Amino acid sequence: MLKVTFMDEGMKKDSRLSRVLHILAHLNIKDDPKSSAHIAKMLSTNPVVVRRTMGLLRDAGYVKTTKGRDGGWALTRPLKDITLLDIYRLFGDSSLFTIGLTDEHVGCPIEKSITRELNTVLNEAEDLILKRFGEITLDILHFQHK
Repeated sequence: MLKVTFMDEGMKKDSRLSRVLHILAHLNIKDDPKSSAHIAKMLSTNPVVVRRTMGLLRDAGYVKTTKGRDGGWALTRPLKDITLLDIYRLFGDSSLFTIGLTDEHVGCPIEKSITRELNTVLNEAEDLILKRFGEITLDILHFQHK
């Protein structure tokens, strides 16, 4: 069953997927490795967060580190060999949707009916999105660098 997360005003969006795609696109521009500090500055975040995220990519075999003065993170394979689904799965079991289903009245048959129908639709939508993610390779992540 789909895990639907309620997103209230105080919750932050899960931007890990888009941030990782951003990093991979930058790593693909030039062959020179990018340091965690460089990537952190680019994403306005902390280098520790970058190292943790890049560790997931390294463990999956998508990037490697090089040591030394000019060291940093570099791709280990072309982006055409990596799909959106590959990267999405690195983050484990997270919900694509942040639509809030109430669970305050679980004994109410109307609430049960609403939850069942919404879950059905959201599961179908998630299946379609994940199927499409598997069809899209990351070589689409390019831009005209001038």
